[in-house]
Formats: sequence, structure tokens, C-alpha cells
Amino acid sequence: MKRRTMLAATALSLAAITGPGFAQSDWPERPVRILVSFPPGGSSDLVARLLSEKLSASLGAQFVVENKPGAAGTVAATALQEAAPDGYTFMLSNLTPFNVAPIRFPDTPYDPIADFDHITYVGTVNLALFAAPSTGLSSLEDLIAAAQADPGSYEYGSSGVGSWGHVIAEHFQNVSDTELFHIPYKGSGPMRLDFRSGVIPTMFDAVPQNLPSVQEGSAIALAVSATERLATLPDVPTFTELGYDVVAENWLGVSAPAGVPEDIKTKLDTALTEAMGSEEVVAQFDNWGLVRVPKTSAEFSDYVAGQLQQWTPLVASALE
Repeated sequence: MKRRTMLAATALSLAAITGPGFAQSDWPERPVRILVSFPPGGSSDLVARLLSEKLSASLGAQFVVENKPGAAGTVAATALQEAAPDGYTFMLSNLTPFNVAPIRFPDTPYDPIADFDHITYVGTVNLALFAAPSTGLSSLEDLIAAAQADPGSYEYGSSGVGSWGHVIAEHFQNVSDTELFHIPYKGSGPMRLDFRSGVIPTMFDAVPQNLPSVQEGSAIALAVSATERLATLPDVPTFTELGYDVVAENWLGVSAPAGVPEDIKTKLDTALTEAMGSEEVVAQFDNWGLVRVPKTSAEFSDYVAGQLQQWTPLVASALE
């Protein structure tokens, strides 16, 4: 009887060791996907590739960036929501598919809060209105005067219908009494290619990927959406400084389909936090103008929910 009891206890112990908990402690055992909701070249893509490299080195498995652009980021977010919550599919999440698209498109096939685990807050980037040197524009007032002189004829690009650039552009037109013509793209990478080649004269885009162009003189930043001037663009005024209530930041984070085991989320969050504390990553973030204020996973989840509430009236106003 005692022998049976001992054998049973041994069997239970082995089951505990070889069960799901043990498998999770060995995570990752195969390549991990990091989905990006825009084409290569944008802020999300740049950050995803930098962090994936660091995670591959620290966790001993390949972290592979997979670009899935389209429909204001909802293509990637839908793929994330449909993925198995096994710790092998994550997303470099951002404002557009989680806080703008669900408001802009009521038929968005996921709940931005309930259907995901928002694990690690990465940081925020600001948006600016850029003009090509060929336009002859040197200030925001120059653009407003040109747009008001011929309503609807002045073109601007955004990274897509329903993107934060599109929403902010529409909001800017409302508060500045201007009418611009929208040229939507499937991401900021293709848009910047057209901008540099002279296809579009202006664009609303994130600051980081455009800093080299500003520094070399191939793009002119007319105004930024921050609450105060950026350290990376100290000579560029904010929209609010010029009298226009346009404030917006695009947050970046790492999210997963709801239900990923807690130990995997903790291991990933720890590795990401360590990577973002390294001198190399801090320097690159500073160079890009990405602002990072550390948040716990719980704080990050609350932040995403709060951003949804904050952007609801802004999106509604821009679409009036």
C-alpha cells in the first residue's frame, strides 16, 4: 500500500515537472514572431528590429520581425488576436490599431483591451508636419496661408486612412480653418519615399525616422505635436505654441494575444526592460527622439485603456 502511494506521488511529481509549467520555464524553444503593423522603415519597425536583436541575444532564440501592414494597423492586430497565446507571437504595438482604428472603424474585429495582454511599455514618439524644400514653405503660417488661398488643392500624406497622422491632420484642419487634400499610404516608409521624390509636398509623420532628412535639409519640420519643444528639434515650434490645439503622441509597446502564461510574460518583460536599459538602446532611443518613462505591465495596460478614452473625442472631431 505504501509502495503504491509512493509510486503515485512520484508520478504526480513527474507530471508537475514535465507539464505546461516546466515547458514554459524553457521558453523560448523556437523562433518568436514580432508583428509590426507598418512596412519597413517606420518608427515601429525600427524599434522592433532593435529590440528583437537584443531579445535574440539574451533569450537564446531568434526573434523575427514580421511586417503585416494594412487597414490602419488592424491587419497585424487581428493576426495577433487570432494567434495562439503560447508565447511565440507578439506585436510591437502602437497607438493606431489599438486607440484610433477601433474608434474610426466600428467593425474592427477585436477588442483593443480585452483581447490582448499589453505587456511592456516601450516609449512614445511625437508627430510633426513636414514640408519639402521645393514648396518654399518655412513656417506653419506659410502653409496655412497657401492652403487657405486655394482650399483642397494642397496635398499632404499620412501613413494610412485612420492612422494617427490622418486623424491629427484632420484635427489640424478643423482648428486652423484649412482644407488639405489627403494622400494615404500603407505606412510611413512608402510615404517618405514619395515625399523625398517630390510626389507629395507635405506629410504628417513621426519625428524619429525623419530626423536625418531634417538634419540634411531635405525636409522642413514646420511644427511638432508635443507639449513642449523636442530636444531633437529645438528650433521647431509646437502646434500649441503657435496657437493650434494639436497635441498627440504615439506610444509603442509589446503586446500579446490574451492568455499568455504569466511566467512567459514576466520573462519577456524582464528581458525587454534590461535591453531598454542598455547604453546602446538608450542612445539609439535618444537619437530617434523616443521618450521612455518606465511603466509596469499593469500601468501599461491602464495606459492603453486611458489612451482609448483620450482619443475617442479627438477621432470623432476629426471625422466630422
